[in-house]
Amino acid sequence: MPDWLTWWTTTDYDVARQVLQRGFGALYVVAFWGVLRQFRPLSGERGLTPAPLRLAATTWRDGPSLFRVRYSDGLLVAVAWCGVALGAAAVVGLPQAGDWWVPMLCFGALWFGYLSVVNAGGRFYGFGWETLLCEAGFVVAFLGSPGGFGVSDGVATPVLTILAVRWLLFRVELGAGLIKWRGDPAWRDLTALDYHHETQPMPGPFSWHAHHLPRWWHRFEVAGNHVTQLGLPWLLLLPQPFASVTGIAVVLTQGWLVVTGNFAWLNWATILLGLGVVSDGTWEWLLGRTGIPVPAGAGQPGPDGVAAAGVPVAYVAVVSAAMLLLAVLSVWPALNLASPRQRMNASFEPFRLVNAYGAFGSMTKRRVEIVVEGTDADDPEAASRAPHGSPEGWREYEFRGKPGDPARRPPQWAPYHLRLDWQMWFLPLGHASGWFTVLLRRLLEADAPTLRLLRTDPFEGAPPRWVRAVAWRYRYTTRAERAETGHWWVREAPRVVVRPMRVTLS
Repeated sequence: MPDWLTWWTTTDYDVARQVLQRGFGALYVVAFWGVLRQFRPLSGERGLTPAPLRLAATTWRDGPSLFRVRYSDGLLVAVAWCGVALGAAAVVGLPQAGDWWVPMLCFGALWFGYLSVVNAGGRFYGFGWETLLCEAGFVVAFLGSPGGFGVSDGVATPVLTILAVRWLLFRVELGAGLIKWRGDPAWRDLTALDYHHETQPMPGPFSWHAHHLPRWWHRFEVAGNHVTQLGLPWLLLLPQPFASVTGIAVVLTQGWLVVTGNFAWLNWATILLGLGVVSDGTWEWLLGRTGIPVPAGAGQPGPDGVAAAGVPVAYVAVVSAAMLLLAVLSVWPALNLASPRQRMNASFEPFRLVNAYGAFGSMTKRRVEIVVEGTDADDPEAASRAPHGSPEGWREYEFRGKPGDPARRPPQWAPYHLRLDWQMWFLPLGHASGWFTVLLRRLLEADAPTLRLLRTDPFEGAPPRWVRAVAWRYRYTTRAERAETGHWWVREAPRVVVRPMRVTLS
């Protein structure tokens, strides 16, 4: 190997490579496990938005997918189990113990398998973190193999792939910051977090407490967000230790978001990317100063921080070609960042290799929850006059994550993604809801796969005579109200938004 290629690899990111490969392997396990648990009732052959209909109405150019060859729920389950197995293998380091191309094949399969699911899943798979997991999986595939288990000596980490990780983190953070700054004025006047903890899609166990922190703290949070997302990402374009500073700041701020909300694996993926730009030399400095033992090999690069010659030529060629492709595709996301009409969570080509990210460009300032109810009464009007929750009255179906019973503390679900609960949050905002009518019909049929998506079925598997949907205005209890009632929420001003409906015999 020519001496001029010795810059191509580095041994200063051994810890970062382990974190990225094992961490994203774990997120793929979570994602594919969610496919096994939720895809069929949501988007399967008899789902609320059936994948076969979506695939038939689109082409490969609209979204490449293994399921365009043939879709069946059985094939979907097989792909998901393969994804769980490959992700778990990456967590314990099995593919990384082989030659450089083994983890490449593993993460390549995870990337295309999950891309196939996303492009078949439609509305219930239209979230920004789906695309982020696809893109990150593709990038991580080209980190090479550290070796181990006596199978292979491994190869050093490619510098180009580390630069691709930096570029991905740059777009995730700066894109999110620009969307906020260009969007709702509440981000510019520092009042956004006066509302966010209460109105976010899926509050967590500590969201109530975060909402009741002092107003000055909320202003500090928003200002800190602007610094982290609008200022620090530019340090990723500079040499170390500047990139490590950004990575550590991202880990801290995303950790706070993990504590105060449920955003599936978005925050966890961003934390992994933040750790992925921290150099081994930085770990040695940090852990050495705190008296914590330094990981073996950390901060001990070869001459000038680069690996010695002897890297396989095929490894150099494949990784270089992949990174060149990403560089070419980066033109459109870069232009999007500079555009005053910036697109949020957008893909510019069907394989979702280089994308645009962002969240909460507009703030929801009032929380409205759609509550689904059923009754066994012959007359729905009589049910309305009976006590709520009684056998003669309307009884609520409770969802797993979204607010329902005011006395129930918001649960922690992330990084697992409750897709139906998230879509329920969008309903009061005026998003298309054809799938919701199908959901109500499935409840009238007491469809078992649909009922398993919910936390409670008030009819214990039996079909109700009627179902309806009611919109309630929710707000957090004050400290005094919580002390008096023990409740986390107050709900008021109910109104029927879907009139009682029942199964009609044809």
